[in-house]
Amino acid sequence: MFALLSNTADAGNQKEEAMADGVRIALSRAITDPRPPIPQFAGIDERLEYLHWLGEMSDRLYKKLPDRQIRLEFLRTTWYEARRAGLDPALVLGLIQVESAFRKYAVSPVGAHGYMQVMPFWTRVIGDGDRSKLFHMQTNLRFGCSILRMYLDMERGDLYLALGRYNGSRGRPEYPNAVLAAWKKWEHQRAPITSVVAETGAERK
Repeated sequence: MFALLSNTADAGNQKEEAMADGVRIALSRAITDPRPPIPQFAGIDERLEYLHWLGEMSDRLYKKLPDRQIRLEFLRTTWYEARRAGLDPALVLGLIQVESAFRKYAVSPVGAHGYMQVMPFWTRVIGDGDRSKLFHMQTNLRFGCSILRMYLDMERGDLYLALGRYNGSRGRPEYPNAVLAAWKKWEHQRAPITSVVAETGAERK
């Protein structure tokens, strides 16, 4: 079990390691991009698909995040930051489930913070050094998604090894297997466009 029931989490433990200047600069730019998490859509079908995803995930997250406004803000931001980093939002939701059980203020025994259990050293390496910002929703999700993207690139697309790096357990199966299993549970059940159109309460609850 990776996440405890209290505000303590036994999860993320990324290791500080040598990093090329180009990678550090790219990461720093990624996490300081000031643009708000406003989704852009190529057409109406893409927007309707997003609204259906938002409604479905809102229903499924209700018990974990009962406050509607917080839940929708969390989902909109997760979708935005995942897509921005070239990740599947379902993968990110699965990782968050394993890392923190959707607890904003979770802290692991090794000091990892927030939803995506980001180690504080990252704020020094690619941020402004203020670790308290890791409890800010968008900041935490942006750091986590950007770091996972970096690990995926380092591992040449091997998600299993990238997840191991994210957890500080590269080469061991427990953590990647847990995230991959959780990912499947958060996969979006795509609906026909006609049913999405009829579902005008896509952001219900």
